[in-house]
Amino acid sequence: MIRRVAVIGGGLAGITAALHCAEGGCQVTLFEARPQLGGLTHSFRRGELWVDNGQHVFLRCCTSYRALLRRLGVAHRVELQPRLAIPVRSPDAPGPVWLRRSVLPAPLHLPAPLHLAASLLRYRPLSILERARFALAALALRRLDPSRSATDEQNFGAWLRRHGQSERAIAALWEVVGVATLNARADQASLSLAATVFQEGLLTDAAAADIGWSRVPLRALHGDPALSCLGLVGVQVRTGVAVRGLEPRGGLIAGSAGGGGWQIMTDGAPMSAEAVIVAVPPVAAEGLLPAGSVAAAPGWAARLGSVPIVNLHVVLDRTVLDEPFIAGVDTPVQWVFDRTEQSGLMTGQYLAVSLSAADDVVDTPTAALRTRFLPELARLLPAIHDAQVRDFFVTRERQATFRPAPGTAALRPPPVTAAPGLFLAGAWTATGWPATMEGAVRSGAAAATALLAQSPRSVPAETAS
Repeated sequence: MIRRVAVIGGGLAGITAALHCAEGGCQVTLFEARPQLGGLTHSFRRGELWVDNGQHVFLRCCTSYRALLRRLGVAHRVELQPRLAIPVRSPDAPGPVWLRRSVLPAPLHLPAPLHLAASLLRYRPLSILERARFALAALALRRLDPSRSATDEQNFGAWLRRHGQSERAIAALWEVVGVATLNARADQASLSLAATVFQEGLLTDAAAADIGWSRVPLRALHGDPALSCLGLVGVQVRTGVAVRGLEPRGGLIAGSAGGGGWQIMTDGAPMSAEAVIVAVPPVAAEGLLPAGSVAAAPGWAARLGSVPIVNLHVVLDRTVLDEPFIAGVDTPVQWVFDRTEQSGLMTGQYLAVSLSAADDVVDTPTAALRTRFLPELARLLPAIHDAQVRDFFVTRERQATFRPAPGTAALRPPPVTAAPGLFLAGAWTATGWPATMEGAVRSGAAAATALLAQSPRSVPAETAS
């Protein structure tokens, strides 16, 4: 018996869900409104360059995302540090200071968080007292239970201050990692999500925070390989097709007597399916879901909110950065990535400046961003003074992630809805993780697992063709 399943949304969550359902014996159709798969991790051409819409990295602890890369056959297209090493630069400093984990022979192996002790002792942006207090706060954070609602309702910044963290320590150490992973400053972040980030990445497994990144354009890592892989397992992929609505078949609640299944409404002919996985952003999802499908009151998507990420793309006539990336302190420049290899640039260097939690700059004109950030970038990388800027442009993801504010957990629905045969996926659902590629993949797997766990239903003859 074949169950016919529709997956709406071709990002990482939808790709994962479709693969799992197809491998579970379902007949799957995936709808994606854009011309290609990949969702918020996509690429486009600008002249001779491949440009990613944003810089996406992952950690060694992102086991589900790394498994997806292996499933797509592209694990060889990423780089993963043999050990965590973050060069941190500040303006006018003679060189970087490094956040890195120690690697010692097995008998001397240091467990987390002691694996960071050596680099923290030399972390110049903080005083000796601030470094010691950081270690005490890290141990306290390690003991928290992120799953408790009382933890989620707390403010991360306020918690840090109660545990002896100065404003300097918050800005120059906690937020170096936290802003990039949470897409929020400490004062705007849920303590639960912050605890998850630091526990999973830095405070449990010494190797967990080793950083990985794509060596090819994201389209060549996610979108195009996913299209091929989905086709091999029999998924029908319909790109460039927007789903306009969902209607229970027979006008009744899906799965009730006399009904069963859903009509997927597009600009073309509707399609029937016994089950649907909605893997689109929150506002679009709320627009598709029938009333009462989720526990939260109407308007939950707006209350969940979103946070933008802005990327500044700088193409230079020469190499000015010798590392794959740097982080910045005492500067509005947060992270800088060398994108030369991924873009296909043959001469010179292509840098991407990633600005998370970018509410304050998302509407700033490109010319003003150039005037403000190029001098700041030159303060971190003085070699830019001798370089020619060949191109400067900006990409803006206005709804890059949900807003990870205190109390967010109550607004993140689980994969199973109150409507039979209707499931949810997306990094914004109740994964326990912030909005990351790992969270997206986990959500797709959770939705497919819940769908496959339900007893199979026969497909009516007219819909099985």
